Amino acid sequence: MTVRTLSSVKLGAVLAAALTVTAAPASATECIAPSNPGGGWDFTCRTIGRVLGELGLVEGNVQVTNMAGGVGAVAFAMVAAERPADEDLIVATSTVGVTQMAQGRYPAPLETMRYLAMLGADVGVIAVDNDSPIQSLEELTAAIAADPGSLVTGGSSGAGGWDHIRLLMVADATGTEDLSAIRWVQFDGGTDAVTQMMGGQIDVVSTDMGEIAGFVESGDIRVLAALSDEPIPAFPDIPTAASQGVDVTGYNWRGLYAGGQISDAAYDGWVERLETLYNSTNWQEAATSAGLIPIWRGGAEFEAFVREQAQVMETISREIGVIQ
Repeated sequence: MTVRTLSSVKLGAVLAAALTVTAAPASATECIAPSNPGGGWDFTCRTIGRVLGELGLVEGNVQVTNMAGGVGAVAFAMVAAERPADEDLIVATSTVGVTQMAQGRYPAPLETMRYLAMLGADVGVIAVDNDSPIQSLEELTAAIAADPGSLVTGGSSGAGGWDHIRLLMVADATGTEDLSAIRWVQFDGGTDAVTQMMGGQIDVVSTDMGEIAGFVESGDIRVLAALSDEPIPAFPDIPTAASQGVDVTGYNWRGLYAGGQISDAAYDGWVERLETLYNSTNWQEAATSAGLIPIWRGGAEFEAFVREQAQVMETISREIGVIQ
């Protein structure tokens, strides 16, 4: 998994307004998706919850709670303040969330939580509406390079977030000089962004394949490029950016954290259950059919990985002027 950096540009930080949300009481096991239904975090919770039940790794069904706001900040704040020791609670996170933390957009530091496991990586994609006159990545990048403000772009992160950074990486690699002139709109999930694009409010979406796979399958949108080293197994006909001469990749790993005050025994138990889930045919098939690339990191290895990723994202964010 590679991360390319950008040349330095002036980009003002746009902070997502936090929403006040009261958490639903936990049942036997609860997974919080810090997004609206249909997004990548929602997919993470619902699929992992379903497979945990199928394999008998938890008692009963897993309750999924959607808690959108602040690109994960609202859910993070609630867990930190109200449920830091809840051993039956897990929360979906990803590169997007860690990027927000690295930029100081969460109410507490990364170390507030305990990070359980990564189970796969989603692939970043650049998409337009099926009725868009833009037919290729080359046409899109030429239009942006000629007039960076001519198109409205959006995704499931704020300005300077991972979805935005990936679009800037593509624009930077194809000759756009004033990256700060590219117009960006934040949504609470790729599904919301695509819905607005289909309604004509924005022109281009930069997000994860896992968030919008249903729209791809239905033919409602056209994916111009996958930001991966190889074609996405579930969508092999979508060209990679690299195959079109744009050497940019942008993966978004998907995983889970728990409250920072859970016991070591509870933490180890979750890691063990999630590794069993990862190795199951149930998860492997569900992940690949949604466009994910199965990848396992768990326990101490994942904790170290998250901290390393936060440092990388902080460096990139400084380079593009999001933080000082």
